[in-house]
Amino acid sequence: MNTSTKSYSGLERLEVFSIRHWTNRTFSFQCKRPKNLRFRSGEFVMIGLENGDKPLLRAYSIASPSWDEILEFYSIKVSDGPLTSRLQNLTKGDSIFLKPKSVGTLVLDALLPSQRLILFSTGTGIAPFLSVIRDPETYEKFDQVILTHTCRYKDELEYGKKVYEKTNNDNLLSEIINGKLKLISTTTREDTPLMGRMTEWLQNGKFKINTGSDLNLETDRVMICGSLNMLQDHKNICLQKGMIEGSNSNPGHFVIEKAFVD
Repeated sequence: MNTSTKSYSGLERLEVFSIRHWTNRTFSFQCKRPKNLRFRSGEFVMIGLENGDKPLLRAYSIASPSWDEILEFYSIKVSDGPLTSRLQNLTKGDSIFLKPKSVGTLVLDALLPSQRLILFSTGTGIAPFLSVIRDPETYEKFDQVILTHTCRYKDELEYGKKVYEKTNNDNLLSEIINGKLKLISTTTREDTPLMGRMTEWLQNGKFKINTGSDLNLETDRVMICGSLNMLQDHKNICLQKGMIEGSNSNPGHFVIEKAFVD
């Protein structure tokens, strides 16, 4: 257990009160949100652990929505990763450090108004979208929200499915969502009812079959989060559709997050 009480200027020390290992490759953990942290759903923060004279920090998307008093993070396990190799060993009562300044482009403000919001994710790239789908503003701005999550194996989809189910069963959120939210979970290696990458689905017609229509410049807005190759492949498809990449200063048809990869 990390019991050090060392403090650092500009960083908040947060106590971990819950941690769950979803697979031997992924885990999530929760901390109480500090009062001085304000963020928009979909943004990320820098978190880390002590590492000699100064903490080792990395960018992590916040998986909980902007209204929540709990901060939740979802991470992969990398045995030789400077930070993840240690984060995966967190236990209840341990501490992490957080820089209380959020940033990011996977936010509603970076998109132009439209009818349908499509969230393409792979691996732990689903984290910021689990924040977005739990934000009431999402359903004020869009008539339909489609979250896609692609992983290699079935068990890696479990975290996203659990949050999706909990969201739909929440007394307040369920009334706001009112049937607008759809989850599509696919695998690329293990045999499951739905298989394949979304880039393949967009090209072979499966996306239209499962959502009702092809990706469309006029009606759709897109957020993308995953590996570097995944980001580029989806970006190319969006550009081919005539979409313009958005930012906080210039909203567009689609946005990507480059701060981290799954």
